Amino acid sequence: MKRPGPLLTLLAGLVLGLFMLTLNATSGTKTASSSYREKSPSASPKAPAKTSPTPSVTPSQTPSPSKPPVANANYAGRTDDDAASVAVSVRDGKAVAYFCDGRYKEAWLRGRVNNNGSMKLTAPNGAVLDGRIEQGKKITGTVKDEGRPYTFTADKAVKPSGLWRATAKVRGAKIDGGWIVLPNGRQTGIVTRDGKAASAPRIDPETGAVTVDGQQLTAQPVTP
Repeated sequence: MKRPGPLLTLLAGLVLGLFMLTLNATSGTKTASSSYREKSPSASPKAPAKTSPTPSVTPSQTPSPSKPPVANANYAGRTDDDAASVAVSVRDGKAVAYFCDGRYKEAWLRGRVNNNGSMKLTAPNGAVLDGRIEQGKKITGTVKDEGRPYTFTADKAVKPSGLWRATAKVRGAKIDGGWIVLPNGRQTGIVTRDGKAASAPRIDPETGAVTVDGQQLTAQPVTP
């Protein structure tokens, strides 16, 4: 029996070489998918979306309603010692007042009325009235005249009660008369003739008619 000889040895070496070549090709080749995965950078985590801070809402402050001006009205009354009368006329936040004892003492006062009803009225002769309207029904306060204080209460007055005034020339003299008609019909007034004061005659509170030194005049309601 003959040995295989060199031919068999050569075939065996060829088979072994082909096997080794196939093994190297298989281990050295990478799939496309694995190569793509290696080359692709790892996905970075998605940054959170920025949200604008919600602006704080400051509740709008509703302004407190301002107190309305005091109502237009007339007031008339007496001082607490019953020595004099006081009348006040209020119109559109302004006031005029008359303080009169019916003989020689008098003062015309003017000023503003605050929304809370308080007032400070002054007169050319230095008299001062400090008062306050209470619930629209009356005025209480003090008139200081010639250094003396007179406390008073003046109730709300409806025409014909209230404050009246007449000015005219009578027989060459300058006449200036002031009257306070109280709600009970009582009257207090002074007429000055060229600056000289004296008690005033009564007026007709329905018409304002009055006779001064024989001449008929017409007094008018006083407003600021």
